Amino acid sequence: MPVDAPIDQSAGPGGPPPVHRPPWHGNSPPRNHLPKSVALVAWAVAWAIVVALLVVVVARLVAWDASEPFAVLNTVTAFVYLPAWIVLLAAAIGRRPLLAVAALLVVIAQIAFMVPELTAAQPVPNWASGAPSVRLFDANVYASNPSMTGYAREITAMRPDLVTLEEANPYDVAQLDRAGALAGLPHTIQIERYDSRAFFVASRYPLTNVHVVYAYGRPLIVQATMTLPSGPLALWVVHTIAPLPQSFAEWKEDLATIGTTLRARGPRGLLLVGDFNSTWGSKGFRQLLDDGMSDGAAARGRAFEMTWSQIEPVPPLVRIDHVLTGPGVVVTGITTGDGPGSDHRDLSATVAVRR
Repeated sequence: MPVDAPIDQSAGPGGPPPVHRPPWHGNSPPRNHLPKSVALVAWAVAWAIVVALLVVVVARLVAWDASEPFAVLNTVTAFVYLPAWIVLLAAAIGRRPLLAVAALLVVIAQIAFMVPELTAAQPVPNWASGAPSVRLFDANVYASNPSMTGYAREITAMRPDLVTLEEANPYDVAQLDRAGALAGLPHTIQIERYDSRAFFVASRYPLTNVHVVYAYGRPLIVQATMTLPSGPLALWVVHTIAPLPQSFAEWKEDLATIGTTLRARGPRGLLLVGDFNSTWGSKGFRQLLDDGMSDGAAARGRAFEMTWSQIEPVPPLVRIDHVLTGPGVVVTGITTGDGPGSDHRDLSATVAVRR
């Protein structure tokens, strides 16, 4: 009896449709890969980024703020190394061990550079709870700011005991006075200038022993003694020149002059505020901390409350305005304000003074 031949059901009428098998072999489809040329360019860019950042790291380690480009990059330590984190992740996923190790070195360096500032937070000392305090308002109001209306509102709402302003020319002071913002602050110091080197200080308490430290013919530090009911408080208001676009050498010398003046006096009982044009990534500023001053914002856990520059829509990326205190003086609270009309945010702080 003849054996029936196999039936090709795919060909006959009423049979199932043909089965189209994929062209690949094995159990899984092929992965989508970038074209080889694109991948090579991407990895080359990643290497270029990491090598450039390694140069910045080495410059920080062996020649801290010795040259202008690196000094400027050091002021943005919190952000300049972030591309290395992305490269590290990509290299790990892409199995590029050498690139991953190089990026990891940059990441470790950034963490090491930032640890001192991020670990500076500490509890307010016990003595401060019962100590006399001063409410401080500090702002770089910006020399080209045409209106002090916003600052008048802020000062009136806060009712500070002490107002310290950088770049406040006589027109600005007159506006604040007419608006009533300086009521209750009868003791004043004014460096009358119509450029960015102007200063104005207004206090509820007497200001004596006024002295101005000059650098390159411009005022750098306004020094005074603020006589509180509980005793004297040494006050210094500073405004350094910016490293860019003005003078890198003068900027370094400004910070060095503040440091030399601080070491000659000693940090005890000192309130030091203003626009330093520098951050914890700046060598001259860190020297002030090494000489015994405490950064009020970092001490209160607000290291990332940036103050410059307010260029919309980009938020402020660096903290160059500071309230520093020496032993016997401590910032118990600090916040940043809008800085209306200025490229700086302003600072409001409560400062306790040990009896």
